[in-house]
Amino acid sequence: MPGENTTRSETSIECDLLVIGSGASGMTAAIVGRKLGGLDVIVAEKESVFGGTTALSGGYLWIPNNPLSQAAGVRDSVDAARDYIRHEAGNHFNAKHVEAFLRDGPRMVAFMHDQTAVRFEAAPAFSDYHPDAPGGLPGGRSILTQPVGASILGAELSRLRPPRPELTLFGLTIGSGKELWHFYRATRRVGSFAYVMRRLAKHGFDVALHGRGMLLTNGNALAARLYRTARDSDIPVWLDSPVKELTIDGGVVTGAIVQTPRGMKRIVARRGVVLACGGFPQDLSRRQRIYLHGADSIAHVSAASPGNIGDGIKLGEAAGARIVEGYPNAAAWAPVSLVPRKDGSKGPFPHFIDRGKPGVIAVLRNGRRFVNEANSYHDFVQGMIKATPPGAPVEAFLIAGHRTLRRYGLGYVKPAPLPLKSSIDSGYLLKGETIAELARMAGIDGAGLDETIQKWNSDVAGGEDHSFGKGSTAYNRFHGDPEVTPNPCLAEIRGPYYAIRLVPGDIGTFAGLRTDENARVLDGTGEPIPRLYAVGNDMASILGGNYSGGGITLGPGMTFGFIAGRHIAGVGDL
Repeated sequence: MPGENTTRSETSIECDLLVIGSGASGMTAAIVGRKLGGLDVIVAEKESVFGGTTALSGGYLWIPNNPLSQAAGVRDSVDAARDYIRHEAGNHFNAKHVEAFLRDGPRMVAFMHDQTAVRFEAAPAFSDYHPDAPGGLPGGRSILTQPVGASILGAELSRLRPPRPELTLFGLTIGSGKELWHFYRATRRVGSFAYVMRRLAKHGFDVALHGRGMLLTNGNALAARLYRTARDSDIPVWLDSPVKELTIDGGVVTGAIVQTPRGMKRIVARRGVVLACGGFPQDLSRRQRIYLHGADSIAHVSAASPGNIGDGIKLGEAAGARIVEGYPNAAAWAPVSLVPRKDGSKGPFPHFIDRGKPGVIAVLRNGRRFVNEANSYHDFVQGMIKATPPGAPVEAFLIAGHRTLRRYGLGYVKPAPLPLKSSIDSGYLLKGETIAELARMAGIDGAGLDETIQKWNSDVAGGEDHSFGKGSTAYNRFHGDPEVTPNPCLAEIRGPYYAIRLVPGDIGTFAGLRTDENARVLDGTGEPIPRLYAVGNDMASILGGNYSGGGITLGPGMTFGFIAGRHIAGVGDL
């Protein structure tokens, strides 16, 4: 390691670039700085595992005009993407940031494939979240991380943040996209049954031999691929090493004080410091100041990494930075249910895709629907908040009949042939033989629920949800069932009846530090703070508090990590 000096009371270590945080955006900045600029880089991660919220994510990136989708035949354009972002960002549209993203997003993808272990694949059927908006597309802007064998990490596999147990099956993480549909259809398609049996058998063999599954998917695969690249590039990643403060000399950020397992280290960063700490989704005090709904640990449950308590935001503010204000949504909202665990705690289950399935509706305590259930998770929570009377808790219930539940599952509850009893016994899944019985168990108005279900069932035969238009967009239909006609998102609700309670949650924050188009952190006057950068959720989202499509955190996060790494290294256009 370059430049260690033990003559001082604090060990002093010199490098060119210090990256704080080991998620995708920070690791991208580190890798780019090393590979394109030959910089000496250190990554400091405060937790005992690497990967941050990236490792818990679906592993999607939203990158318009990316080369993989172009090769798959997707027709996109910079002008269309710009129009769509302008529509999504509204008054918070920042032309310089957007142009940088549109220019360098495809370059970042190409760089990753050319010079790293990271591999993505196109998702041409995965729609933008508002495909009917100006510039929206019915698919192709989101790309997915390819699975990878855990052997890529060797003995360091134990350092990778594991996926949330609530999102696994017997510890197996099911890949997004085609693999998920094999699991849905395992009891109805011979090919899918065979696929699932092979997958489970291989997983069981791996658990017996290695104590865990050995195929990494989704965000776990992305975190592992980035870490492997960093290690192959001689970039040290320090775990259990929280940054205590930035060091500043004459207004210039010169490094940081880091508490490591080997003692306090003074890092002198000759070229720059990158804040990549994942925003503030677990910072209760800041949430309560910024969120417009109840944001304590009971009323709002974040599915982001537990360590994301706003460290980067606080470090930036101490150096004179300002957090962006006025975003209509401070975070990427997602409804969550709370799954009881054996130790008495409850784990968050974010409801990304089950709401779009045919025969699933959502109601408030009055038994009435309030939103198109198949819209994005971000839009769904906005609907929850808007529909809740002032002073009342923001909550909702997913409702489904027996046939729907056994075919697709619901939340943490898996489809047939897996049993329901444990979920019912724990109180996670509520069951009623009649609508009235379910309403009593859930505390829902029975007359309102009965009327809602009857209205829903009457709409199903015609294939049109007259109340909220479920199944009316390409995004809705992507999460429906194409085997169900005429509307893949509509099916009758028949007893027995089931319900799961939802509360607002998030998968990361949007309201980050103000930066320029090179990811340099700005002070209160709008001037760059010398040698200080912010990427990922420490940087204010370029979508202005809205959600354009799957991967709107990782896509810009890695793109601006790419931009920051090049800027710090002094690398011009590729």
